[in-house]
Amino acid sequence: VQLVESGGGLVQAGGSLRLSCAASGIIFNINAMGWYRQAPGKQRELVAAITSGGSTNYADSVKGRFTISRDNAKSTVYLQMNSLEPEDTAVYYCNLHTVVVDYWGQGTQVTVSS
Repeated sequence: VQLVESGGGLVQAGGSLRLSCAASGIIFNINAMGWYRQAPGKQRELVAAITSGGSTNYADSVKGRFTISRDNAKSTVYLQMNSLEPEDTAVYYCNLHTVVVDYWGQGTQVTVSS
C-alpha cells in the first residue's frame, strides 16, 4: 500500500491550499482516512478524518476552515484548507486506518506566512 500526497506549499495568511492523498495497492477493511500534522517541536496531531461511511471529525482549531472529503472510486482523500493561519504551518501526513494496521504518507510541507 502506498499513499502519495500532493498540494502542499507556501501561502500567505488568509489563503487556501488543497491537499490530496491517493492510495494505491490492495486495501481491505478501511475504517477511515485522514490528515495529521506535525509542527517543529510538537507532537503529531489529528487534523481531520473521514470514515468509510462518510462521517467526519475535525480538530477544534480547524473547524469551519478545513474540509475533508474522499473519492472512494479513486481511493483519494482531500483536505481543503481555507483561511490559513501561521499556526497551521506543519508537515501534513495522510493516514489510512484499517482494522489491523495504519498506513502513512511521506508528508507534505505547508507553510503559512504572516
